[in-house]
Amino acid sequence: MTRIPLAALAAAVCLALAACNTAAPDPVASSSPSATPSSAAPSPSPSTKGPEPTITLAFAGDVHFTGKTASLLDNPATAVGPFAKQLSAADIAVVNLETAITTRGTPEPKEFHFRAPPKAYNALKAAGIDVASLGNNHALDYGRVGLADSLDAARAAGMPVIGAGRNEAEAYAPWVTTVKGVRIAILAMSQIHTLAESWAPSATRSGVAMSHDRARAVQAVRDAKAQADVVVVFMHWGVEGSNCPKAEMTSLAKALAGAGATMIIGTHAHVPLAGGYIGATYVHYGLGNFVWYTGGSDRPSSDTLVLNVTLTGSRITSTSVLPGIVTSSGQPAPATGSRLASVKSRLAGAARCSGLAASPS
Repeated sequence: MTRIPLAALAAAVCLALAACNTAAPDPVASSSPSATPSSAAPSPSPSTKGPEPTITLAFAGDVHFTGKTASLLDNPATAVGPFAKQLSAADIAVVNLETAITTRGTPEPKEFHFRAPPKAYNALKAAGIDVASLGNNHALDYGRVGLADSLDAARAAGMPVIGAGRNEAEAYAPWVTTVKGVRIAILAMSQIHTLAESWAPSATRSGVAMSHDRARAVQAVRDAKAQADVVVVFMHWGVEGSNCPKAEMTSLAKALAGAGATMIIGTHAHVPLAGGYIGATYVHYGLGNFVWYTGGSDRPSSDTLVLNVTLTGSRITSTSVLPGIVTSSGQPAPATGSRLASVKSRLAGAARCSGLAASPS
């Protein structure tokens, strides 16, 4: 990860419709006893710990390299486009890789099938992306042979993946890392019903982590919370083309928040939704497409976001979104001029139906 200060960027992109939500950090202090206590020693005087670390996380939406975006892999170093600067600047950056990484397998009985070569992982790494979600409705497009190839290619490329695995335990397991002394766990799941039963993992079968088993989904978050100070749940959910969450999403979000999720970040709908709070948990229901073959026009499916979340220690202290568009090449880029106005207008509509609070409680 390249370390590039984000302060100037975040200040520039906090929009009125998705303004930075900022909570004042609580002071942290402790008392330490005298190094050589004795009955004559004075009462211990308090000493203040050093400041809590500032940690930045960046999230973007759906990525694949198929159709016209396949040619972007001719130069993996630039495949993700100009948003790579923002992703590289974060301490941790996460996207949804919505494709099988394979040249083998048999297409599953579904409408759309996406696959890409292993250098897709090289493109993600070049863009500063640290972990990719396979917890989606395309990871098994070419069956379990294709999923095995996706997992093997990720390991060979040194790219952590979440949300799918060789068995149930691996699929629901979080990626856990320590940043500036703060332990962070990131896990992924899908709420998409298409082929969900046959794609679900078992103790002896590979698959995608599914949230339809509510108890299993909640337990995955609790298990992650037992390992980490911060728990991120990367969810694949929603109705394609709708920028409003459905009841199944809001109900699950409340359950995951209650289980200890620090934040819940969504993808799948191919249009951006809105962000806000359920209690102290930050929820962003959907980030839209990111690297996608249908870009180019001024329509909702070309809207995209990069979400930035700032932690002070383990607490969320600010969030901001950088609006963008998916260009005719399929690459995302910051939105400007009339296109920015269009994106902002649609985001305002999404905010009105999110049902989320503007600040934590």
